[in-house]
Order: sequence, then C-alpha cells, then structure tokens
Amino acid sequence: MFTAAAGYAQQDAQFTQYMYNTININPAYAGSRGAMSIFGLYRTQWVGLDGAPKTAAFSVNTPLNDSRLGIGVSVTNDELGPTVENTFSADLSYTVPVSENWKLSVGLKGTANFFKLNTVGTLVTQDPDPSLFDYSKFSPNVGAGIYFRSEKTYIGLSVPAVLETKTKYTEISGESAIETQKMNYYLIAGHVFDLSPNTKFKPALLTKLVTGAPLQVDVSANFMLYDKLVLGAAYRWDAAVSALVGFQITDGLYIGYGYDQETTNLKRYNSGSHEIFLRYELFGNYNKIISPRFF
Repeated sequence: MFTAAAGYAQQDAQFTQYMYNTININPAYAGSRGAMSIFGLYRTQWVGLDGAPKTAAFSVNTPLNDSRLGIGVSVTNDELGPTVENTFSADLSYTVPVSENWKLSVGLKGTANFFKLNTVGTLVTQDPDPSLFDYSKFSPNVGAGIYFRSEKTYIGLSVPAVLETKTKYTEISGESAIETQKMNYYLIAGHVFDLSPNTKFKPALLTKLVTGAPLQVDVSANFMLYDKLVLGAAYRWDAAVSALVGFQITDGLYIGYGYDQETTNLKRYNSGSHEIFLRYELFGNYNKIISPRFF
C-alpha cells in the first residue's frame, strides 16, 4: 500500500564542454584570457525524449585595458518540458599576481532570472487539475568565485547563485513551491602538458555539489595537435561518456562539438546529446597570442 523512492534532477544547465564555458559558472574567469572573448553555445540533451532540456548560451568577457579588472555579460536560455528559464548575468573580476608565475582572480556575479511555466499546449493531462495555470517569476541573485592560474594550470571554486530563492504559485489549497534554487558549488581544475612541440595534453575536472542530489564529477582528456585540432573524451560519473572535437579556424575563431552517450538506463529512450559552440576572440597589438590558449 505504501512505497517510497528518491528522485534526483539537474537544476543548473549542464554543459559537456564546461572547460570552454567557464564564465557561466565562475565570475572570476572574466577577462582571464587576456582578450575580448565572444562565446555562443547550443545544447540539445537526450535527443528523442519529449520535453528533454535544450540550452542556448551567449557570453562576452574582456579585461579592462591594462587594469586588473575584467568584466563579462552572459545570457542563458534553458528549456525543460513546460518550463523556460532566461538568465541574464553580469560578472566582475579582480586579478592580483601572487608570484612570478601565478595569478589569483576573485569575482562577483549578479543575475536576473526569469522563470516561466507554460501549461497550455505543453502538458497533456487526462483529468486536468484546475490549479495548474501559466506562471512566471522574476528572481535576482548573486554569486562569487575564485580562479587561481598559471600559464599551464588552473583551479577554480565558485557558487554562481548564493541566495536560495523559491519559485512558487498559488493553488486552491494554498501556496506550493515549484522550484527551490539551491546553492551549487563548483570546483574546476586542469593542467596542460607539452608532450612534444606539436602536441599538448590537458586533463580537466569539474565537480558539482548541491544539496539533495548526488555529487557530480566530470573528467575529460583533450589533445591539441599543431595548435589547430583538438580531440578529446570525457566521462560524467555514473551518467555519460562523451566525445569532443574542436578546430582553431583562425587565431581568433574556434569551433567545437561534443556528443554524449548515456551510461544509465535512460539510454534506452534517447539517442544521445549534442553540443556545439563558437568562440571568437578580438586581440589587440598588446595581447596578440603566439599560440592558442588551451583554457
């Protein structure tokens, strides 16, 4: 007569190529590449599964001339079933050298989140609940992060949203929560090894911790060949394996693609996830690079 089960779900948008979209989770990354970086990404998750997540992200970040400040702005559109979330963010970072080879950046993030529940045309019910209706909600938030790096190594820790806000709607019996924004803790790390004059190897790690969900660990290994072609693979602990490929078209323009295959029983109901992005960087005479940065 009675049963109980635990259910888990992702809350923040998920990215396989997190190592190229660091500004989305860590505001201290703003301006760290030494040039204006324009980034656009589109992800369609669990293709073939009705209501599966679809995410579009766009960001711009840049250092402020010769100062230690970096700024960034970003927009994320995340669709999941009958819900749509649009998040607008502004980032500010400040960098200080801590040694001859290492720099430490601290950053602040301010966000404006617009949540919308569309029940008409998206939810199919046999006996419609009269308390269900279209709903929208605006929630501001703030976040923070630190980013410690050298020419070949980086480590970052961040919380993109500090305030635990609730998105609610009112029904006949009272007030019910649709979603509670929890604090998501992110730890990222990576190192670049020069295997030969024409081959670089970069292992990378992302760890995400949020209350009420299992620890998520993403590990990846990427090889850059002749400063042009990047080939790699990734593993999301107990969730998915991924193939990554990228190409440096020009000094400033880079394109990347990722494909995920589920390792859970969910793989029976979808044909994988696809992710593609473009990054364009504007270099001035003062920050012209000799070879592409690998992070």
